[in-house]
Amino acid sequence: MIQLHDKQFVPFITAAEIDAALLRMAKQTEADLTGEVPVFIGVLNGSFMVVADFAKHYTGPCEVSFVKMASYEGTESTGSVKELIGLSQNLEGRSVVVIEDIVDTGHTIEALKKIFEVHKVKQLKIATLFFKPLAYTKDIALDYIGFEIPDKFIVGYGLDYNGLGRNLPQVYQLKE
Repeated sequence: MIQLHDKQFVPFITAAEIDAALLRMAKQTEADLTGEVPVFIGVLNGSFMVVADFAKHYTGPCEVSFVKMASYEGTESTGSVKELIGLSQNLEGRSVVVIEDIVDTGHTIEALKKIFEVHKVKQLKIATLFFKPLAYTKDIALDYIGFEIPDKFIVGYGLDYNGLGRNLPQVYQLKE
């Protein structure tokens, strides 16, 4: 068990399980995008570890970029998404794979889909290491999912609780 601020968290998903899921997701993506040079777009801050390890497993040519969006305060989604740092490259006619650490309500994915429609991408695929189907409120298909998890708050492997826990190599769940 670990303590972050005022909350306790218990082990949930190991580093080895995370690595195996990212390898599977990268290979699926590679098979789907044969002959393409996709642009992987990580959503900061949470996805930095996911994108790095996903890219290590992807053996084809690719580009990597990041956007920064915000939708969380503490352990709750605010319900609104605000783009903080935008894209600087031309994506028209390119295959784009958004790589998320976690998808719960889907607000960020919905905002990103609208942004990429404006950029006239060839195709948009969504990859997420963690997916909370019970919290998901959108009808946007997710192409690559590492783990479907319950609607519980998690930290580690890029995910934080008020700034703490991103550096943990495994994932912890809020203790009930």
